[in-house]
Amino acid sequence: MRIALVTDYYLPTLGGVQTAVRSLAEALTAAGHDVTVFCPDDPAGPAHSAGTAQAPGTAIVPAVVGLPVSRVFRPDGYPFAWSPRRLRALLRREFAARRVDVVHTHSEMFAALGGIRAAQDLGIPVVHTMHGRIDVYTRNVLPVPAVTTALLAFLHATQVPRRGVRVAADTPYTRTRTARRMWRVMLAQSRASDHVVVPSRHFADKLVDRGVRTPVSVVSNGIEPAVLDAIGPATVRTRTAGEPLRVLWVGRLSPEKRPEVLVEAARSFPPGTVVDVLGDGVARAAVARAAAGTPVRLHGSTPHDEVLAAMRRAHVLVSSSSDFDNQPMVMLEAVATGLPVVHCDPDLAEVVPDGGGFTTPTPDAAGIASVVRRLHDEPEQLVRASAALVAARDRVEQRVDELVAVYASVLRPSRTT
Repeated sequence: MRIALVTDYYLPTLGGVQTAVRSLAEALTAAGHDVTVFCPDDPAGPAHSAGTAQAPGTAIVPAVVGLPVSRVFRPDGYPFAWSPRRLRALLRREFAARRVDVVHTHSEMFAALGGIRAAQDLGIPVVHTMHGRIDVYTRNVLPVPAVTTALLAFLHATQVPRRGVRVAADTPYTRTRTARRMWRVMLAQSRASDHVVVPSRHFADKLVDRGVRTPVSVVSNGIEPAVLDAIGPATVRTRTAGEPLRVLWVGRLSPEKRPEVLVEAARSFPPGTVVDVLGDGVARAAVARAAAGTPVRLHGSTPHDEVLAAMRRAHVLVSSSSDFDNQPMVMLEAVATGLPVVHCDPDLAEVVPDGGGFTTPTPDAAGIASVVRRLHDEPEQLVRASAALVAARDRVEQRVDELVAVYASVLRPSRTT
């Protein structure tokens, strides 16, 4: 198949969607499909690759086409695909020239919306992956969210109609007007797609409960072979007497990820514990101030290979987010390295193989600290959890059969011949 993957996230940056799209693009290309990734360009960042098959034994690099971006608006420091007219025109030309069979969108902003509009112009089916809760993301990242979400929702509605889409205020996550506004965006985009893919069951259930009637499939993300090769064999973590407990946190330094909760918890970690935080974002300055006098070390934006190396050195990964993440790619990478995971969100237990993770008793700093202290005092628990992940490593390898079946299910008859 000729497949277009469209996302609003700049691929060279660190983030779960970027990692998922790169992994999927490589795996689909390796499986023999013709894949092109469309994402925002960034004049200040690394250039996109042209897309070529590399030497035997190295990663296959799909083609990447950069999209036009705003000169002034960079939410959370990322380039913002703009304008809708330019995006739609460019994507329509590219889809037609590349004879795209299926458009697969991976975000809810204007690159993806341009992909939907261009696909509609050309009669190409659209599959949409809902990677996360944009109601939580926009509330925490955008300035004056009561105003900016209204503007974004209005602009979204100019591209994808939301007439008839209603969201009730009968759940904790739709209680506020801002949240309902963003849920209407998610539902409208689902309605504009031919099929919706969600990496986790808990988020799929929320979408269906809120009114998504487009077919929904739960298809896990995965780690591409090149990354598994870079990681090497997973090893069981051990910690000798007197050795510092090495705690790792990886992700976007943004309020919805709650890095400040980890910092607060670190004040109660056992003496000698080392806490490394990898990533950057709008909350970095605040987190740096809070981390003064704690064992937390901020490393800033970190290349992917160094993230994987840090995972191999660490004893445990902490995920401090709660009621936000869908299926964090960093947790899948932790599984691939045999790194046990401590997480605050009970929903994320489905991401970690049985026995390989620890859910905190409460989602606050005290809950994190209590689990870390227990793992420090009882190192055999780390050994058992790590061994469970090593045994289940094949679960996180990127597979494309289920997703290709989704693509086939939406193909127009004229495109199956």
